[in-house]
Amino acid sequence: MIFEKLTASPEDLVRKRINRAPLPALATGLPWATIMLASMASFSPVIASAPVVPPLAYLMLLAWRMMRPGMLPVWAGLPLGLFDDLYSGQPFGSGIVLWSVTMLVLEVVDERFLWRGFSQDWLAASGLIAAYLGICALVAGLATGYPLPLVIGPQILLSLVIYPVVTRVVALLDRIRLLPLKRL
Repeated sequence: MIFEKLTASPEDLVRKRINRAPLPALATGLPWATIMLASMASFSPVIASAPVVPPLAYLMLLAWRMMRPGMLPVWAGLPLGLFDDLYSGQPFGSGIVLWSVTMLVLEVVDERFLWRGFSQDWLAASGLIAAYLGICALVAGLATGYPLPLVIGPQILLSLVIYPVVTRVVALLDRIRLLPLKRL
């Protein structure tokens, strides 16, 4: 087997890559699955007296949407927000509304700024992350009767710092998503 690969002509090696395409289930399902798995990260055994862990699922949503604008439809905020509501501990419906609004805002950003780089994406994501965490803290504060907006400063800062790392992970997942595994 190894000897065959070593003795194969370059044309034979190139032909094995032609007539290949990504698996449709992997190509369309990986973004949804990674965002849903990140929603379940709230089950990690981190114990803190204040919110510190960044909303990984929301960061993954932003990263996927900004990297591949046509991958997730505008209505994807509803089911993904619903799934996140089940695992995040936020009052039910807050994720649905906030994720749907986020998808609409990202759609406006895509129409307004056609050519943008990572710094503009990071700036837009920073604004959305800060607004998301602030509104989530207000909603949670209304539900518990104790306002929490001043406590989320470290969570916002950590989320803004970790966003480029999440974007890098999404870029790696995007390369896996596009592997030519299906033979045509």
